[in-house]
Amino acid sequence: MIVVMKKGASPMQVEAVIERIELTGCKVHPSVGEETTILGVIGDVRAVNIAQIQLMDGVDRTMRVARPYKLASREFNPTDTLIRVSDVVIGGNKVVVMAGPCAVESREQMLETAHAVKAAGATMLRGGAFKPRSSPYSFQGLGEEGLQYLALAREETGLPFVTEVMEPQMVPLVSQYADMLQIGARNMQNFALLHAVGEAHMPVLLKRGLMSTIEEWLMSAEYILSHGNNQVILCERGIRTFETSTRNTLDISAVPVLKQLTHLPVMVDPSHATGKWDLVEPTARAGVAAGADGLVIEVHPRPEEALSDGPQSLKPERFAALMTSLPAIAAAIGRSM
Repeated sequence: MIVVMKKGASPMQVEAVIERIELTGCKVHPSVGEETTILGVIGDVRAVNIAQIQLMDGVDRTMRVARPYKLASREFNPTDTLIRVSDVVIGGNKVVVMAGPCAVESREQMLETAHAVKAAGATMLRGGAFKPRSSPYSFQGLGEEGLQYLALAREETGLPFVTEVMEPQMVPLVSQYADMLQIGARNMQNFALLHAVGEAHMPVLLKRGLMSTIEEWLMSAEYILSHGNNQVILCERGIRTFETSTRNTLDISAVPVLKQLTHLPVMVDPSHATGKWDLVEPTARAGVAAGADGLVIEVHPRPEEALSDGPQSLKPERFAALMTSLPAIAAAIGRSM
């Protein structure tokens, strides 16, 4: 259920409504806009006397939310959510680009890549310190040492960074270093982890599961939002289909669909979606054209030597060329880079 307050309703009136609802055992999540406040009611709303709520001072109307994801829905928040990470705003007019290696391999590799993507116009860094791999014999990441190299790269370039967290008990450690926490595709329905990052109250990049529907994806976002952490960014990174020409199948239609269903920012990861560096550029451009709020792109100075996902990584010069092609696309749909 949603309670829409009147334009200009006072903080005391809003608090009175919240207190009345919470007496029933339900939880209330306020969304404060420029003109009005919307209260999302979570729990067994049958216990709420809607008629009484509608008569309270400052209340404009109440609405039932039919969708199972309440807080993530457009009904709860009709305006786009803006998420600030350091000086970067995600979800606004500017298209954000996060770039860096799949895995942090060394101090030198991380710093070289960070300076290269910064020079090309990237807005944030990405890099994996802990790497969930299909094979237990593959490179698993440098752990905290990798986090330290990411922090050093941030210090030298000024770019905030996002990195993956894999287990609930790792959230405090990764939060000490990172500016944004990433939930990888394999962990999209790791509900204990979703609870943990929700309680961390840090920005979260939530990647779509390999075989997940959009509704399942939004329900995972709901787990994070239910803890009062509204800093969730959705990332389409391709889904598993029968097609073998690419690593995964980029569901480009997910971008406009999500824009209709949710107020949360939406990004596209063309690197994991295609698995091939020569397909990253056209699909990245398609993501911007479809209305994505940003891109997540893998860049490595020497992909042939990469310990993880070299075939899908752009060399710095290719990344720079991609970045020069994106402003015209963004401008064509009324956005900027």
